[in-house]
Amino acid sequence: MLLKGKTAVIYGGGGDIGSAIATEFAEQGATVIVAGRTAAALEKVVSPLAARGRKIRTAVVDALNEEAVESHLDAVLAEFGGLDISINVIGVAYILGEPLHAIPADDFVRGITDAMRTNFLTGVGAARRMAERHSGVVLGLTASPSRRPLAHQGSFAIAGAAIEALCRQIAIDYGPQGVRSVCIRSAGSPDAPGVVNAMKALAEAEGVSLDVFVAHMAERTMLKRMPKLREIANLAILASSDLAAPMTGGTVNGTCGEVS
Repeated sequence: MLLKGKTAVIYGGGGDIGSAIATEFAEQGATVIVAGRTAAALEKVVSPLAARGRKIRTAVVDALNEEAVESHLDAVLAEFGGLDISINVIGVAYILGEPLHAIPADDFVRGITDAMRTNFLTGVGAARRMAERHSGVVLGLTASPSRRPLAHQGSFAIAGAAIEALCRQIAIDYGPQGVRSVCIRSAGSPDAPGVVNAMKALAEAEGVSLDVFVAHMAERTMLKRMPKLREIANLAILASSDLAAPMTGGTVNGTCGEVS
């Protein structure tokens, strides 16, 4: 088990990507805290894993609220003695599917602001505590548009680029204390309902069907397919594990070769 003995907090753990990561982390032996704002969604993820004896629990935390994040991190350290892995995959209301001039400024900025706020609060909050033990990994998650220009990506692409930059900054600021920070970049998983909804909006903007749009996306990749949720979760496992001990300040490419 690659994560045996490690404690991980997954913010947004009740969502498509978060639940996939929580499941794979738990199967790899980690003690997993699935954090989010909706208790019912969190419990849906945790219950079947806990029933199989996995070390996993819920935590109702608003990852946009500084006091809530700080209080929860203190509680994790008090109970488990430390934190080894932190990843933030909460849902943010990005604006996609329209050219920039069609997006109200407040709506455009809000997605970027929320993404930066939550990743800063959770990532830096975790890194500061990890530094005291000279060990730990902060993970981020972005998508292909963070690197490859694509039409009608609105605030999504810009926020993704900012998240990647934040991961690099965490890596350099806390690296001397043994803390790593790695960003995972996906091309979008067609088995994630939330991703499908975003693809629908982009397909409508291009005047094509969802199937045609997804086929076009797959064709842009070297593998001619899109990454599955479990594959992105497995990249998170690898980046979090001791096998990736020298890896920091960079991005793990989970785009099936859409971007280099």
